[in-house]
Amino acid sequence: MSPTRIVCIRHGESTFNAHHRATGRDPGHIDARLSELGHRQAAEARTALQAIPFDLVVTSPLTRALQTTAGIFSGHPSKPRMLVEVLHRECQESSCDVGRATSMLAEEFPEFDVGHLPEIWWHAEDAIQAEGFPTEPRDLFDARVAGFRDWLRARPEKTIAVVGHSTFFYHLTGRWLANCEAMDLDLTVEPRLRAFG
Repeated sequence: MSPTRIVCIRHGESTFNAHHRATGRDPGHIDARLSELGHRQAAEARTALQAIPFDLVVTSPLTRALQTTAGIFSGHPSKPRMLVEVLHRECQESSCDVGRATSMLAEEFPEFDVGHLPEIWWHAEDAIQAEGFPTEPRDLFDARVAGFRDWLRARPEKTIAVVGHSTFFYHLTGRWLANCEAMDLDLTVEPRLRAFG
């Protein structure tokens, strides 16, 4: 039995990414959308990924990931199943990592089934921090990364695309991915991480 091929794909540039790169500041973009460049990056990735016969595409419910997934995989030749999953959402440490209610996502993205998600699916348990949103404790984030590795190991599909986020992918793979960069994940290799700051 051949091992499952898992391809991790970071979302395209978001409005948060563009602003933070230019200023070094959090612009307060809750659930940031793709920038114009981000849409172009998704279109380029679409061309590059057409030949891979994906069985499943699993995407984070953050808007920039849903937009990237739609941009890359709508009309894909292999017609992969699309699944929205919260385990691999971004580590919540910036405004863009705070989500929007499932009912809002269902209205904006009818092509994705989000009915299995709770209405509030992001980290919302803690008191609001000085930045204006709750930040996710490291132990909860680490548990999500480990849980997602186990979730991937249990999947029956042979070729899976995972559309997600830079910090989560760094802790999953040991590499920082550029916007719309894709890399294969080997679940038998534990990532070697630098100190988490």
